[in-house]
This record gives sequence, structure tokens and C-alpha cells, in this order.
Amino acid sequence: MNAAPPIEGVLADRYGRVARDLRVSLTDKCNLRCTYCMPAEGLPWLAGPQLLSDDEIVRLVGVAVRQLGVTEVRFTGGEPLIRPGLVGIVAAVAALEPRPRISLTTNGIGLDRLAPALRAAGLDRVNVSLDTLHPERFTLLTRRPRLADVLAGLAGAAAAGLTPVKINSVLMRGVNDGESPELLRFALAHGYELRFIEQMPLDAQHGWDRATMVTADEILARLGAEFQLTPDPAERGAAPAETWLVDGGPARVGVIASVSRPFCGDCDRTRLTADGQVRACLFATEESDLRGALRAGADDDELARRWRAAMWGKRAGHGIDDPAFLQPARPMSAIGG
Repeated sequence: MNAAPPIEGVLADRYGRVARDLRVSLTDKCNLRCTYCMPAEGLPWLAGPQLLSDDEIVRLVGVAVRQLGVTEVRFTGGEPLIRPGLVGIVAAVAALEPRPRISLTTNGIGLDRLAPALRAAGLDRVNVSLDTLHPERFTLLTRRPRLADVLAGLAGAAAAGLTPVKINSVLMRGVNDGESPELLRFALAHGYELRFIEQMPLDAQHGWDRATMVTADEILARLGAEFQLTPDPAERGAAPAETWLVDGGPARVGVIASVSRPFCGDCDRTRLTADGQVRACLFATEESDLRGALRAGADDDELARRWRAAMWGKRAGHGIDDPAFLQPARPMSAIGG
């Protein structure tokens, strides 16, 4: 095993994994206050000068695509739709050669209005967070009465051709854990692809408790009582979701079981925070600064070298089951999904 990172080529690590999927956080701010993510009063947001500019984001994505073998770019937040320059960023990334696949993870608020412009700019598809179909429960979970806006965003994305439209749902024990069949029926009726995500230790309050997490086994058992689920014969590859055919297919439902069924050995992701830090893993406790080097005048080759070095140090797994596991200091809203 080589002790030093490669000086050229793709984003490889010491365990033979290659990162081709880049997650880019555009902001740490959000217009919801989901209970499993942040406190009701919000968080201390990054100051403007700390954030990468639109041009800086496009330049770093360009380095990743042209020099590091990245083929997929996912824009996240916080809530990326509140980034003023979003459409222009998407257009600039879509103009890169080779062109990466471009997607967006959003809470859906305002998506009905922005979807046509994003599609025209080159966005390929979206993931929309939706944990409940009941207005009162939505307000309880997000502390905002915006369910109608999210549903409008889903419909707007589908109408604009940002397909497949995927829904991300987090189930909370005693809150919405009984709603999984209803969410699946909704997704099937509208042609959306549903993904359930196990709650992860990435909340700002550091209140995550594995004992209260709704597991993949529980989700599948509840769904299996009302639907026939069969393993998806399609190759999973590095996809985070394990998928099942619903009632014989072709519709599918997925579960992202990051905690109970970790898939670290197949991970192909690298992450760039809104303030220009590379994270080799969602649960990493260390980051590598690209913003400082970029603003100090580093050329693209130097930025690529630093990025390779950051990914070379990626750990074998997230270590949630290790007694020594430490939750990242940054919450999900600051890391990017």
C-alpha cells in the first residue's frame, strides 16, 4: 500500500475506492427548522466572506470534473434554492467538458417557480425531502407550515422534466414512523421514487440516539405488510440506496441504511462545503481547506493535488458502531447532504 497520495489521476483512497460523485453545499442556511437537523432558533450562519463565490464554486467543480474524474455533481445545502446564483452555477457546470450529470437535493420550497429555469440551465433531476403528508405533522417536524409549497415543488419538478423525481423521507419514532405505507402510495400515484433514510447522528443538537432510530428492518417490515417487495435485480453499484421492486415493479422503493447497513466499502463520494472545505466522508471529523489555497492564488493543478491528498486519507468506514465514534462538529445543514 502506497504511503503517499498519487500526484495525478482520480480521487483514489488507500482502500481502492474512487470518488466520482461530488456533493457541493451552496449554503448552510435553510428556510425550515427540521427537528432532526437544527434547533428552532436556527444556527450561527456562515458569514458572507466565508462562503465560496459563484465563480469559485464553478472553478472547483471544474477542477473535479476535468482533472479528478468526477462524473456526478449534486448541489445541496442547507437549502440550495435560496442561493441567489443557483441557476447560473448550474448553467456553468453544465457547460463543462466532459459534462457531468447534475442533480439537486432540496426541501422543495420554491421549486415550482425555479424548476423550468433550472431545467433549461442543465439540471438533470432533483431529490426532494418530504417526511409526512399531513399538514399538522409537517409543521411539527419542520416548525414551518409549508407542506403545500413542498407538494407544489414536487409537481413543478415533474412538469419541468427533472426526472426521476426522488423523495427523501426520514422517519421519527412516535412521530411519523407509521406513515411509510402512505408515503409510498403517494409516490406510486405520482410517479415519484421514494427513498427512506435512517436518521443519522448529524443533528446540531447532538441529540441522536440509536435506540430511537427507525431502522431499515423496521421500515421494510411495515412496508412488506401492505406491498410485495422483491430485491431489485439491477446492479446497485455505489448507490447509497438499497432498492426493492414494489408489487412486481417497475416501481421501486429504496432504503438508505447508513447506520444499520453501512455501505462505506462502495462509497464513491467526495464533499465540498459552502466555505470551501473538502470532506472525505459525511461523518469525517477533519476537513481540508481549498478556499484558502484558491484565494492565495493556487493554480488548478495545485488545487487538484490538495484534493487528492484529502481523499487519500479517507477512513475505511464511518465508525458509528465504534465506542470511540465522535459525531462531527458540523451538523448536516453545514456539511451538505
